[in-house]
Amino acid sequence: MRVKKIRMGMVGGGEGAFIGAIHRIAAAIDGEIELVCGAFSSTKEKSLSSGLGLYLDKSRCYESYQEMFKQEAMLPANERMDFVAIVTPNHLHFPVAKLAMEYGFHVMSDKPATLSLAQAYQLKAVIEQHAMLYGLTHTYTGYPLIKQAKHLIEQGELGNIVKVVVEYSQGWLASKSDESSKQASWRLDPEKSGVSCCMGDIGVHAANLAEYVSGLTIDNICADITSTIAGRTLDDDGTVMLKFSNGAKGVLLASQISIGDENNLTLRIYGDKKSIEWSHLTPNTLLLKSNYEPTQQIRAGVGTMCNAAQSAMRTPAGHPEGYLEAFANLYLNFAKQIRAFQANEACDNQTFDVPGIDEAIRGMAFIEGVITASQSELKWQPLLSNSVEKGSE
Repeated sequence: MRVKKIRMGMVGGGEGAFIGAIHRIAAAIDGEIELVCGAFSSTKEKSLSSGLGLYLDKSRCYESYQEMFKQEAMLPANERMDFVAIVTPNHLHFPVAKLAMEYGFHVMSDKPATLSLAQAYQLKAVIEQHAMLYGLTHTYTGYPLIKQAKHLIEQGELGNIVKVVVEYSQGWLASKSDESSKQASWRLDPEKSGVSCCMGDIGVHAANLAEYVSGLTIDNICADITSTIAGRTLDDDGTVMLKFSNGAKGVLLASQISIGDENNLTLRIYGDKKSIEWSHLTPNTLLLKSNYEPTQQIRAGVGTMCNAAQSAMRTPAGHPEGYLEAFANLYLNFAKQIRAFQANEACDNQTFDVPGIDEAIRGMAFIEGVITASQSELKWQPLLSNSVEKGSE
């Protein structure tokens, strides 16, 4: 019997929205997911025109997410959406996710998961109460060579981790005039973005990547964040010193005013035997370095990779895969997770390598922790609220 595609709805991502289109492309790449409905804008006319532009039936283009969940839940099980992708500004992530689960729909959300850490804990309670699946699009964990780097560390190839350096630099907010764009306006608005712009937008990606690959947690931070443009309420640049759970030290740089930098995410992890280096600008190459051997250049598709890396590649060596494919790996894994859920099989996030509510809580704790640390005269601030167990209290 032919298995049907997983059916996706979308909240946000209407005409002219960058990230909504990225989510749709990523979800469609492997042919496992189809978009069946959406509430693409808070404006009825724009939501309808956006949906029709995506060849959806007019009856599945909704005026609001509240209407969408109500109407979709009334459809037969083999027609209604299985999950919703949330691609709105940050302030809507929590209420949309909460209501979706109350109506029995799984959730894939853009990051950060919520507007505050308190909401992240509330979201975990909602997930547990309704026993629904929740995924968070920390995209960079989807790259094959990031998974290979994680594997090398798990296998002890680097030895004991002693230092982590992660940088995420962009230049698109370097001037006052850059604030006029739609993408900038809500990110710089505390009511829609939360307590942070730069750290909430890209710094949290860097923190997540450092933890995902190293297998460690960030336990203490010392931070200095700033707004370089006069009148800007939220941060656009920052430096964070890190202390990890095993005693390793590190530094995280995040900036949106680094003129000339495109989307410069780099990760270097140093062990007491070897180190690794990866750059988002050359994502199909991973460097494995040593003081006693020539640097090894590991290329996607060449030689034997770990299972996680191998399953994340779609093309032979020399055929570059990048951001869209990494994004697609999260959606592919989430589709597999939903199928396992429907079959009453084990479907935890770790098994399917999908960032979930624990990463969501850690991310919000990092964002708020950085703000607190930057305002404090104390050198080090503990991220005690980073403990995911607190969400169960």
